[in-house]
Amino acid sequence: MIRKTILIILTASFLFSLSAQEREGETQLKREVTLYNPYKPSLPDFRKKSFLPDIVDTMSVSPSFLYDIKTTPYSPTYPISSIKPASLLPDPLPKLYKSYIKLGLGSNNTPLAELSITNGRSKRGALGLYAKHYSSNGRVPLENDQKVFAGFMDNDATLFGKKFFRKSTLDASLDFMQKTRYAYGYETTGPLYEPERKDVRLDYYDIGGGVSLSSVNLDSSDFAFDFGIAYDYFRNEPKSAMNHIAINGYLATEYQGFYLGSDIDLDSYTFSDTLNIDPKYVFSVSPFFRKSSGQWTFDLGLELLLDKNLKSSPALHFYPNLKFGFTIVQDYMNFFAELGGGLERNDPLSIIRQNPYILGYGTIFNIPNTSQNITLTVGLKGNNGIGGNYLASVSYSQFEDMLFFSNVIYPDSASRAAERGNHFVPLTDEGNVLNVHGELTGSITPRLSFNAACNFYKYTLLENDIDYAWTRPDWDGRLGLKYNLRDKIIAGLELNALGSRKMLISKSLTGWTTTSISETEEPVHVNLGMSAEYRYTKILSFWAKINNMSYQRYYEWAFYPSQMFNFLIGFTYSL
Repeated sequence: MIRKTILIILTASFLFSLSAQEREGETQLKREVTLYNPYKPSLPDFRKKSFLPDIVDTMSVSPSFLYDIKTTPYSPTYPISSIKPASLLPDPLPKLYKSYIKLGLGSNNTPLAELSITNGRSKRGALGLYAKHYSSNGRVPLENDQKVFAGFMDNDATLFGKKFFRKSTLDASLDFMQKTRYAYGYETTGPLYEPERKDVRLDYYDIGGGVSLSSVNLDSSDFAFDFGIAYDYFRNEPKSAMNHIAINGYLATEYQGFYLGSDIDLDSYTFSDTLNIDPKYVFSVSPFFRKSSGQWTFDLGLELLLDKNLKSSPALHFYPNLKFGFTIVQDYMNFFAELGGGLERNDPLSIIRQNPYILGYGTIFNIPNTSQNITLTVGLKGNNGIGGNYLASVSYSQFEDMLFFSNVIYPDSASRAAERGNHFVPLTDEGNVLNVHGELTGSITPRLSFNAACNFYKYTLLENDIDYAWTRPDWDGRLGLKYNLRDKIIAGLELNALGSRKMLISKSLTGWTTTSISETEEPVHVNLGMSAEYRYTKILSFWAKINNMSYQRYYEWAFYPSQMFNFLIGFTYSL
């Protein structure tokens, strides 16, 4: 008992002593701590590793198969049923506008008007009207810088119709033509010469019509025919007129692999009594036959022609018509050779297209026809591989009565108007000509294309003491560029070049007899023309043309300068 009491007293004394020390320490060691961030416990990143067991099968098994194939024939059934025929529908046709009008105005007071009216598409026939007016009222300076009126006027109109039958077509037309020119060019070295417009005005009229009946062949081997008759009345002076009747026919068919046929033509000319010219005619028959295959073609023909012109009796001509061609490289190179000939009819209409300033008094009706007695041509043609074609040829021709022109100057007199070279007289001669010809077309880009052509001539004249091929160049060339932007903007550029030419001037000192001859030479001439069209809609477009952009004055004939730079602007509207 005493031990327990002592142990309790010692324990209590120890605990009391500890409590007193704690209270004393709290009084002596008191501190303050300030935390600015809250405590965020975190664990460092640790990449866990995973260990998967690798199972390696050390046991190999080689499969072995045994099989048998037993074939059994199979006989399928073929049911027969009708197939519905395919319906062939035609491609949709683009809209065809029945008419259009074209109006323009240019420098030198140059109006242009063109009108076309048709009935549109029809299975029964067609009917239409076409009319055009083009004129100019410009003035040009001559060699002495004197300005003279150099205007012109062209009027054309055609009323036409067609009637479609099952195997043929009937065509008919009425035509009218008027051309007015002023013989403004003359020699300026003599006394002052200022003729009135009415004294140098040249009017040409032609009115006529024709009817023809031709076959419609779906197969080229079918029987083909074309027959027609036409009449026209031509006048250039009040009492100078010509009546022309033309009859033509064509028959052809296939027989035993050959294509046989013939042309028949008759042109008859009668003149007013004041001209005192006998009637003229040209009659020709041209039989032919041809044979062709995929690699070659062969034509053999002959033209028998009677020409009753200025002589009392008709002249008989035989013109060959032989053509042969074969393929060297398919589509890219083809050889051709031709041996032919023919008669060029120098009637008034063809003459005024060459030179409208012919001396009056019936001169235009007294010009012989030009006979190409024989013409030999060889060449190559084909695809050039740049989106176009090429042609190269050499020809040699022998001719009779080839037509040339000479200015004529007569002295002043009281009985007739003075002639200072305003008008021309025709000259003819016999000879031959060598011609080297080339053509090339192609595409530079999908929108830009080009075309080019050139000719070189070598004339040899044999009679009538004519030294040169008067007014004819020794070479000519042409280069054209065309730009098409989605059929919206179309522009073109054309460069023309003409070689030097000899001009003949005949002078008379004793009336009508030519006693003096002189000549002049025109140098090489280069001319540039441009055109552009903007198609605003399908029915309305605007266009512009610029002509005769040249660095030098161009003389078409001796004493006849051209109008030089000129332009036209206008629009076209479809109805």
